[in-house]
Amino acid sequence: MDKNEFKRICAELISNPPCCAELAEAGRRWLDSIGTADEKNAAEALIAELEEDVNTIDDTIGFFGSDFAKEHFGAERAQMILEGALAAKEKGEKWCTCPACQRGAVLLENREVILN
Repeated sequence: MDKNEFKRICAELISNPPCCAELAEAGRRWLDSIGTADEKNAAEALIAELEEDVNTIDDTIGFFGSDFAKEHFGAERAQMILEGALAAKEKGEKWCTCPACQRGAVLLENREVILN
């Protein structure tokens, strides 16, 4: 993958509703900085925010198995998402399967390209 592909993935990431405001801002800043003197700093900030916000599949399982998730999303929806996460883990998935986390994981796994 090249930087253009990562730009596309980042744009998709920040346009997905599960993406939090802080990560969306870091993504926009990085996209706006490409080719400028601020690109390295913006890339570092993006990676730091990704590390904080992109969930592992185990984090997702823990959250959607919690009483908080059942109260916030409803017991039925939380159970549905939990079951999906458990099935994904069985298949070897290591990241949350929501669109934002999946795109964020690609960026994290290729941080060296983004930081250079």
